Amino acid sequence: MFFDRPESGETAILVHFDFNRYDEPEDPREFEELVLAAEGDPVAFLMGQRAAPHPKYFIGTGKLDELRQLVEQHQAAVVIFNHVLSPSQERNLEKVVQCRVLDRVGLILDIFAQRARTHEGKLQVELAQLRHIASRLVRGWTHLERQKGGIGLRGPGETQLETDRRLIRDRIRSIEARLEKVRRQREQGRRSRQRAAIPTVSLVGYTNAGKSTLFNQITNAGVFAENQLFATLDPTMRRLELQDIGPVILADTVGFISHLPHRLVEAFRATLEEVARADLLLHVIDSAAEQSSEQIEQVEAVLEEIGASEQPQLRVYNKVDLLPDAAPKIDRDPEGRPVAVWLSAQSGAGTDLLMQAITELLADDMLHETLHLPPVLGRLRARFYAHNSVVSEQFLDDGSSAVELRMPKKDLMRLLSAENVSWDDLNWQGNLQTGHEHTRMAG
Repeated sequence: MFFDRPESGETAILVHFDFNRYDEPEDPREFEELVLAAEGDPVAFLMGQRAAPHPKYFIGTGKLDELRQLVEQHQAAVVIFNHVLSPSQERNLEKVVQCRVLDRVGLILDIFAQRARTHEGKLQVELAQLRHIASRLVRGWTHLERQKGGIGLRGPGETQLETDRRLIRDRIRSIEARLEKVRRQREQGRRSRQRAAIPTVSLVGYTNAGKSTLFNQITNAGVFAENQLFATLDPTMRRLELQDIGPVILADTVGFISHLPHRLVEAFRATLEEVARADLLLHVIDSAAEQSSEQIEQVEAVLEEIGASEQPQLRVYNKVDLLPDAAPKIDRDPEGRPVAVWLSAQSGAGTDLLMQAITELLADDMLHETLHLPPVLGRLRARFYAHNSVVSEQFLDDGSSAVELRMPKKDLMRLLSAENVSWDDLNWQGNLQTGHEHTRMAG
């Protein structure tokens, strides 16, 4: 990378302002948790109110003097704003307070840089960081903007600023190409699972809602889970076996946060596509959090942004052990379909209800029936085998077969359409004659 991460334990001054014109102010408590997650050492919190941000310094001149005094008093290494600063505001502030200034986007990027473990995760974080820092390279090297002439120095040249921009552009193109390769590999894996009729269930939710704890409780995966923001960054997948459904892929994903930087959404496109293509989303909610309703709205907003808002969703209200008089249960809609499950991922109470609800919802889309296929539909039979959807097969005296199928209904309809066969032409188990020559089990 082109820049170094701050040393851990840096003394930090935190700045949070409420603006009258903003309907959704940032949460100062969550902001402090973010700084602690970045291994910062908050020593002072400067708060205030304004009608609108100051165009030059974001905060007013009076608060700016107060901030400068706090930096001098605590010998702070960094000032962190719970807001998005423009590049010019960042530079103007640094000139006054004489230390580094970081905004909310830079802070979240720093946490992501710490937490990335896989090669793909590190590439995605670096891409987001480079795009962010590229916007900060405006006149950053003004002393080298014009090269002086002289012996051996005449002729066309490249300023330091132009060199930095070119290096960053080249690196961004290189990372984008490598992430595109990762995206193609993920797409290939998804197609393989679709051919094998294996549903995918993705855990989504606000950061620190307990997704990884729940993931570990269900799968015994041993994924890193801590009571801190963005404990999980790299996606993890495990295979589960559900009764009446068969194999299911469960995916743990990065947590969302209010006003998630758009650069992160772009950089994590390959990972977030797993969410957008899932057969079922488990929206894990911290039921004990004071801001749970706001967190739900923020998650729904990110799902909308990545094109996953229309995916089937089951809400999972976690941490019921922290609520008075609360017990694990399943909430159902008027038609009896599960819409929410209340449980404790920490103790495991209610996870059996979650598995029951997942099975019910996936079974709605899964067909597990026996079909009578005459020889004339041999091509359709071959397609069922190519799709890995045949559980077993019985051959009958008349040359036809009874094929036990297990596959998503939408995939069956797609295969029927490809073979120009209508649903009404099919003959299901109830109409079969008894008697057969032999049975073939599908491997």
